[in-house]
Amino acid sequence: MIPLFFIFSLAITPLIAHAATFTDVTRAAGIDFRHAGAHAKRTSLLPEDMGSGAAFADIDNDGDTDLYIVNIPGPFGGDYQSPARNALYRNNGDGTFTDITKTAGVGDTGYGMGCVFADYDGDGYLDLYVTNYGPNVLYRNNKNGTFTDVTDVAFPNAAGALSKHASQWSTGAAFADTDGDGDLELYVCNYVTYDLEKLEAMQAESLQSGKPVPSALNPHVFEPQDNVFYRNNGDGTFTDITAKAGIAASGGRSMQAIFSDFDGDTDLELYVANDTTVNHAYRNDGDGTFTDVSDDSWAADFRGSMGVTTGDYDNDGDTDLFMSHWVDEENALYRNLLKEENGVPTRIRFVDESYSAMLAEVSIKQIGWGTSLFDYDNDGDLDIFVANGSTFQELHQPEVLIPQQDALFRNNGDDTFTDVCAEAGIAQLPLRVGRGTTFGDYDNDGDVDIFIVNNHAQPTLLRNNTNGRNWLHVKLRSLGANPNAIGAKIRVKTADAIQMREICAGESYLSSNSYIAEFGLGAAAEIEWIEVTWPNGETQRVLDSIAINQRIEIHQEP
Repeated sequence: MIPLFFIFSLAITPLIAHAATFTDVTRAAGIDFRHAGAHAKRTSLLPEDMGSGAAFADIDNDGDTDLYIVNIPGPFGGDYQSPARNALYRNNGDGTFTDITKTAGVGDTGYGMGCVFADYDGDGYLDLYVTNYGPNVLYRNNKNGTFTDVTDVAFPNAAGALSKHASQWSTGAAFADTDGDGDLELYVCNYVTYDLEKLEAMQAESLQSGKPVPSALNPHVFEPQDNVFYRNNGDGTFTDITAKAGIAASGGRSMQAIFSDFDGDTDLELYVANDTTVNHAYRNDGDGTFTDVSDDSWAADFRGSMGVTTGDYDNDGDTDLFMSHWVDEENALYRNLLKEENGVPTRIRFVDESYSAMLAEVSIKQIGWGTSLFDYDNDGDLDIFVANGSTFQELHQPEVLIPQQDALFRNNGDDTFTDVCAEAGIAQLPLRVGRGTTFGDYDNDGDVDIFIVNNHAQPTLLRNNTNGRNWLHVKLRSLGANPNAIGAKIRVKTADAIQMREICAGESYLSSNSYIAEFGLGAAAEIEWIEVTWPNGETQRVLDSIAINQRIEIHQEP
């Protein structure tokens, strides 16, 4: 008998109108957070504008999704003393949160960028990795609501991403079991060497993609930093194997990376989104090394990529790519052209469908950051959200960046998308300078909510009020040192469709999402089967009667 445990069941009465509207509930939920502190003002230096990210995760295994927010302390390189710090909010289970940063011990005061939760030591509790301009931090979960900074212990010979060198600038990070040994490796993106001494000698303006910008805000002016890849040694420590693995992404000015099984062979490939330089795609060779297939994949995107996410938007069984981009460089949707011969994948290749999908022109004047392919309206296919916010300053108020409206695109089920900001309530929200974004069902009502970090402002928690469509949420529990089954694929079969989700650790922009796999079922009232491909390649199918409108937990068979 397959171990299958029902966490809870919540029936929803179908309604005639399938409305899905988002409501800003930040204050009502008890989230009292200010990016960069209440009185901080930007001084037109690049690190002030880049951050930061957030993550939904169940840190205490109580079934509720908690929230971590990365902060920046204020003006860069000055004498400003800011009380700003990162924040951890515990979910109270009633739609509200409580700030437990101090007791949990995770209030890092570094110049914050990104975060990702993952159980690196395999003890059943999610740990936390935080990236900064400057030293990064690894927090081990103590399983009692507190965390311990174990950076020096876990990275005894660290160079690069965890160096104490002040000019090291890390951005997005991702975990995955890339060598099949059961524990999680860590990939850390790095951006540019931002030297304040060099800034003083720079000219007032330079060109970025043909547009005049202050040199201090132009990444082209600064030398890119290589990324760093750490092998998990299985004893609580990591070893830098970047050169051996071949995935430094040299010259990349990287923003965010994501691991995904692009070729369907169960091991995880790596895609790196770079700013102002071509992106990198690496095929996992199955022996602890990777091959650069960027050009051959047709996904060596040359634009300024910010956020990246994967998902099967066309429901054909493979993982596609979506990236948010800089202004005049429309967002990109890449369809996976997975080709097999005798059941064996022969290549990794994508095609840019942005224009045919009706996603390109509508985004050309926006600057996109946090993003996800997710089913916001529970109709059974993946929609797209993008947090937008300019990197350009107000003309007569240079300490302020220009805000923009976030974007929501509904999947029409025919490989095209429609802008639904107005009907979904997004267009009615105040304009913000959006950055990192995380996705998850924080109120356990069966739909996916959104949390957005807004640069130099308060964040936005958007409660999803979807009505009238069925759903199923799945939590996995795998054997061994990767209990959250990062890298697993879940397929759900209803009468007229098979949907697939993949469990990722690190995506969007400087952020990571809940490990609950969310499936919208539309009008389907019955699930025929659920199939899990575990990270070790084993396949397990659940054929028992499975009720809809609930969260279930599936344990890997021994």
